[in-house]
Amino acid sequence: MTSTRTILHDPQGRLEAELPLDRETHQRLAAAVLGWDGDPVLHEGEYQQIALQLTVAARAVADDVRRTADQLPVDDPARVLAEDVLEESRRRLSRSLQGTARCAQDRARLVRALYGRLDRLTEKMDSPEPSPAALRPRLPPEGDC
Repeated sequence: MTSTRTILHDPQGRLEAELPLDRETHQRLAAAVLGWDGDPVLHEGEYQQIALQLTVAARAVADDVRRTADQLPVDDPARVLAEDVLEESRRRLSRSLQGTARCAQDRARLVRALYGRLDRLTEKMDSPEPSPAALRPRLPPEGDC
């Protein structure tokens, strides 16, 4: 059996920028994970799989935050704050995943915070006047992964 593959060269990330985020799915997963009371007693591999899915979601949302922030002037406070949030999220996402509820919840909080930042940036792009929401706190406290 033969198969053919097409390799796309997209160094500017234009194709990826046009693909919509699966926001509803990301937010439902994050909400479910953050809704755990205590430890739901899953297997380590299940926690890691959930944290991995949330990590992929966080990276996708962070890419959208970056693309949106790049449209603002370099000295715009919303862009500066977005860059700070992106740096912190890169640091947190660089940690290896742990097979714990706490790690999965940390990734869920990060996804939620990045979507919040994306919404505030999008709101700023759509509105000529600065919004007080653009200057709200950065990221929730970090967990153990």
